[in-house]
Amino acid sequence: MTTTGGIDIDGEVVAGFAPVREAFEANFTRHGDLGAAVCVYLHGRPVVDLWGGVADPETGRPWQRDTLQLVYSATKGATSTAVHLLVQRGLLDLDAPVSWYWPEFGANGKEDIPLRWLLSHQAGLAALDRPLPLREALDWYPMVDALAAQRPLWTPGTAHGYHGRTWGWLVGEVIRRVSGRTPGRYFADEVAAPLGLDFHIGLPEAARDRVSRMTYRRSDIDLATVDPATLPEEVREVVAAWADPDSLSNRAFALTDPVEIDFNSPEVQRAEIPSSNGIGTARSLARMYAALVGEVDGVRLLTPETVEAATREQAGGRDRVLVLPSRFGAGYLLPTQVTPLTGPSAFGHTGRGGSLAFADPERGIAFGYVMNHVREGVDDPRAASLVDAVLRSLG
Repeated sequence: MTTTGGIDIDGEVVAGFAPVREAFEANFTRHGDLGAAVCVYLHGRPVVDLWGGVADPETGRPWQRDTLQLVYSATKGATSTAVHLLVQRGLLDLDAPVSWYWPEFGANGKEDIPLRWLLSHQAGLAALDRPLPLREALDWYPMVDALAAQRPLWTPGTAHGYHGRTWGWLVGEVIRRVSGRTPGRYFADEVAAPLGLDFHIGLPEAARDRVSRMTYRRSDIDLATVDPATLPEEVREVVAAWADPDSLSNRAFALTDPVEIDFNSPEVQRAEIPSSNGIGTARSLARMYAALVGEVDGVRLLTPETVEAATREQAGGRDRVLVLPSRFGAGYLLPTQVTPLTGPSAFGHTGRGGSLAFADPERGIAFGYVMNHVREGVDDPRAASLVDAVLRSLG
């Protein structure tokens, strides 16, 4: 253990990866991390495994080796992995209509939407016409029924827009219909168990005491009061969208009543939201991605052919929800200027406020970073600095 700026940092880094430790320490001393962990695998073996800081700022509980962290949309990478296991086993077809597996989904003109459009945010189901009470959303079936009845908000397949929350129920219900298990149970049995992962979609009660408490740093800018004329032209449309409470950008994250969801609450963490409430360690995320692109202790989850099909670009360009360029494979996020990862072959997913997990098959890298200080906005250098340090370590 080392102490930097009053912060205890623990773990191991193999020779050559010291820049990652330095960047991790700088995230605490310069970039506002409170508690965090980072793990890097190279060709199936861990080369960085670090953790430090405070797991609960209210009590001062320290971050331990087995501290768990909710990772928001980085959960989508875990759920996508479960889907592609089913594809690999011949139980799902990316080109088959979703209604083959989930007949009720075919209502309101959705009967021909293929699974690949659902995975790649092209289905036009990023929001609901009527938000549901939060308790109903957490009970699974009312939300699934509402999405089955929902009309697409654009012609499916003609555009893409980030289904930030709805994606989890949509894709998760396909998993449930085909496997006979909830998406969280299927992930636990078929992905987590073979690899010994400490990562959960639907937190077991026995693990609750190990979960870190999130704190939030809201943006210093009130978008509702910003004069668009004072902004660079390339960001005016983005600011206008997020400033408008009725925009698709805001509606996509306002599925429930109340709109704000307390992701620290036991009820939310216990539920299964396969887009948004995965809870685990950076080590488990990196280990999962390592097993997607190679063997880890004798286990490989997906074949190279399955990975290639899963990460082939399905949607790219201006995102109707994010109002920025985005790129998606069949569930996984692909590199852009905003999220460069480690190269063009990389794939994975970010999470709200800073978390990141991905693999780069060309470099043999798998990466996981989790933290409990959620920073809103685009000025967060923490994950990017760690990724840059990995690249420098590789030479």
